[in-house]
Amino acid sequence: MEFDPFSMVVAIVAISVGAGVFNNWIKMKQATRHNVDQDRELETVRAEVTRLADRVRVLEKLAVDSDRQLSAEIAKLR
Repeated sequence: MEFDPFSMVVAIVAISVGAGVFNNWIKMKQATRHNVDQDRELETVRAEVTRLADRVRVLEKLAVDSDRQLSAEIAKLR
């Protein structure tokens, strides 16, 4: 089978473009998978930040609360 130069150029360009499209498709698929992992980690971090913010609120209350109110709350817990 013999190709003329024009057919060879067209075949080379078509193969190159197809390989480029396939390469971009693979990269996008990996990026999507990576984004899903990042979303899970982001939700975990957000939950921990919320939990820590609650703890800071309690510690701030303890730091600025008067001794009498604090003693009364501790007595209620007992």
